[in-house]
Amino acid sequence: MHELSLNSRALPRVSPLILKLFAAYSRRYMRRRFHAIRILKSCSLPQDLSRPVLIYLNHASWWDPLLCLDLARRWFPNRSSFAPMDAASVDRYKIFKHIGIYAIEQDSIRGATAFLRTTCAILSVDRNIVWLTPQGRFTDVRERLIQLRPGIGALAARMPQVDFLPLAIEYTFWTEPRPEVLIAFGEAIIPGREACRSAAEWVELFSGALRNTQAKLARHSYRRDPLDWLVLDRGASGVSAIYDAWRMLRARLSGATFSCDHQPEKWT
Repeated sequence: MHELSLNSRALPRVSPLILKLFAAYSRRYMRRRFHAIRILKSCSLPQDLSRPVLIYLNHASWWDPLLCLDLARRWFPNRSSFAPMDAASVDRYKIFKHIGIYAIEQDSIRGATAFLRTTCAILSVDRNIVWLTPQGRFTDVRERLIQLRPGIGALAARMPQVDFLPLAIEYTFWTEPRPEVLIAFGEAIIPGREACRSAAEWVELFSGALRNTQAKLARHSYRRDPLDWLVLDRGASGVSAIYDAWRMLRARLSGATFSCDHQPEKWT
């Protein structure tokens, strides 16, 4: 199966212009709908990623692809990012075909073969990243019985020099009218540095790593302590334009400092 990873014809096409425009639109779209995007300081991105990377995450929301696109553009500007998606969704949102999304036919042998062929081809290049939601469906962040599809295990068996990096995501309300986006990375797993495992055993290992990362993220989400987090992006604040304008006027007349936030904090 290793020869599948060398088939360059399997690589998805990416239009740099469309990707740049769509990424800018997506970031602006998210900033209007979320209060902040925060990463847990104790679970930030590893600094020694020099190999191909597969970032696998829990599938918490419809927002996941836009969030991953934003993270890819701002955190990995010198790498090319790709992601598989259900073929029906790609047909519905055709712009995805131009930004590194590749269609996969789910629940079929042909689809599984195409997934392995394309993903191995991508990960045969050091500067490439694949973003994967191996649960295959939307799941509540409180669901602790994590069941990943077997494809990620088959990839680990074929690509021993790839960093498999768990990423936990939550969308939650704290003190503001708009929700927070919370993320945390786990420890990277490199199959070639681990004991030899079957594909099913790799799935279990990755499931446990993602489960532990989600649990740590949940504990800090519960604390709601801004000092635990690094703010990657700040979105919309305040209640409404008219009410916030009145509050700002009152603050200026009284000489006080004005903030749109319901509970102002120091942004880092």
